[in-house]
Amino acid sequence: MAILPIDSGRYGTKEMISIFKEQNKIDLQLEIEGAVAISQSEIGVIPKIAGKNILKAAKPGKITAKRVKQLEAKSDHDTAALVEALSEKCKAEAKPWIHYGLTSNDLVDTSNSMQMKDVLAIIQPKTAKLAILLSKRAVKYKNIPAVGRTHGQHTSIISFGLKFANWASELSEHLERIEEIKKRVLLCKTLGVVGTGSLMGSKAIEVQKRVAKRLKLYPAKVTTQIIPRERYAEYVFQLALLGATLEKIAVEIRNLQRTEIGEVSEHFKKGQIGSSAVPVKRNPIKSERVSSLSKLLRSLVGTSFENIPLWHERDLSNSANERFIIPMCSILLDEMIETMIRIIENLQVDEMRIRKNLYITKGQIFAEFVLEALIKKGISRFSAYRDVQRVAFAAKDKEIQFFDALRNDKKISAKLSEKEIKSIFTPENHFGVSFTIINNVNKTVQKTSKRFI
Repeated sequence: MAILPIDSGRYGTKEMISIFKEQNKIDLQLEIEGAVAISQSEIGVIPKIAGKNILKAAKPGKITAKRVKQLEAKSDHDTAALVEALSEKCKAEAKPWIHYGLTSNDLVDTSNSMQMKDVLAIIQPKTAKLAILLSKRAVKYKNIPAVGRTHGQHTSIISFGLKFANWASELSEHLERIEEIKKRVLLCKTLGVVGTGSLMGSKAIEVQKRVAKRLKLYPAKVTTQIIPRERYAEYVFQLALLGATLEKIAVEIRNLQRTEIGEVSEHFKKGQIGSSAVPVKRNPIKSERVSSLSKLLRSLVGTSFENIPLWHERDLSNSANERFIIPMCSILLDEMIETMIRIIENLQVDEMRIRKNLYITKGQIFAEFVLEALIKKGISRFSAYRDVQRVAFAAKDKEIQFFDALRNDKKISAKLSEKEIKSIFTPENHFGVSFTIINNVNKTVQKTSKRFI
């Protein structure tokens, strides 16, 4: 039988994939049953002896996925099968109180929250690690002047380290975003069939509060039969948003690895083959993988939003697809972060090529600073702009150095001396506040990331 890529181990780490294994899901739902029973028994909803017995019987590993499957084959209901399997392990006096006051989605939704909690516990440290790697690169390359490009065209001078600082800062923001959504996403719901807690009466809210505390979740404030799907949509959106940032990094690396640019390249290990047909190829395959998976990850956002409007207190039109989108978005993002960490750890940076690329346009990249110098001499911006453009376009047509064209132009040379022009054509003079920005980002990233590593 064919195995899907997401099931084959090709994508995602073992620790991430294990969160969504069938047995783990059953163990989590049993943990919920046990937490509910003991909480109910503590405040007199069910007998204490029943609560203790159910808690003991619901320990992880006591009930196998195989047994639940056997019972489900008869009942055609996965939650009912789990409850029946639990009943088999309990004493007679406890059996009437199993699953008391609960409905299927109390287990489904709360176990989803537990899985998402475990996912974020994996994602955050990895994101922090990547942020630190990028921040270190930012500091390392801050003194290298590089081409800044807009619309794919050479525009001005940047610090090469600023690219990495930009990425590091955004990943630091993602750490904060993930932390912020936890209180809205990691919810515990034990309020029964339509969210009223009717069978537990006035003690329903206290039960839910106690269960949430045991499971390290947040008690839901109000629900129908299910937790509002805005919460799941936010989870999927946040993971896709982080994925989009990873793709942003990947796309820039892919562009900078173009043969014509050649400023960076992914590590090419000994024995690696870039192309089955072309022996000299060194393709940015890891960055391309991140881009590819990001497209799939983003596509899951739309489905999660479609799940928000359901009929009345609930229907099943969200249920089947959530069995895909929650595991998939988690596993895909995990794979993307792992891949990007490997890319950045081993990224080859060609400093000579970076400096060489500054002069591909024969110095026209300094045009912005020539304009600035003329304005400071008292020339109107529009007049100065037209003069710089005139000289630049003529120099390009004649294929001569922009410096020489400026020095030989009577109108320009009347305002700017050769010494002043030479100063303009020193790239290190145009970093602006890049060093301050990079240093500030490095401090912020180090401080934020320490909380999660």
